[in-house]
Amino acid sequence: MIYFIKNRIKSFVPAFKGLFWLFKNEGNAQFHLIAVAVVVCAGFYFNVNTTEWIFLCLAIGLVLTAEALNTAIEKLVDLLHPERNQQAGLVKDLAAAGVLIASIISVIIAALVFVPKVFNII
Repeated sequence: MIYFIKNRIKSFVPAFKGLFWLFKNEGNAQFHLIAVAVVVCAGFYFNVNTTEWIFLCLAIGLVLTAEALNTAIEKLVDLLHPERNQQAGLVKDLAAAGVLIASIISVIIAALVFVPKVFNII
């Protein structure tokens, strides 16, 4: 049983390695991380309720997941096609579109949560 638990814990090492690499090396991921900090601070400031936190966390997770997958796709495409290639470029554009869609949805969710709170304070 201990061996099984150790192996499960070890299986997280590559995931955390990738996560740290993502935030250290990718400017867009760093931007999203700053946005996460702003949203979390705003959530505490405006005392959002549990349901609102659930939606905000899901939105945050959606964007960060999309960003990680986009980066992985871009790195793989660059590895397979280091030269300029129209199809490879399209694949990268589509992956980036996924991040854009996730980001737009997240901004809408944040607006639905925070706009009413801002106007109640002002």
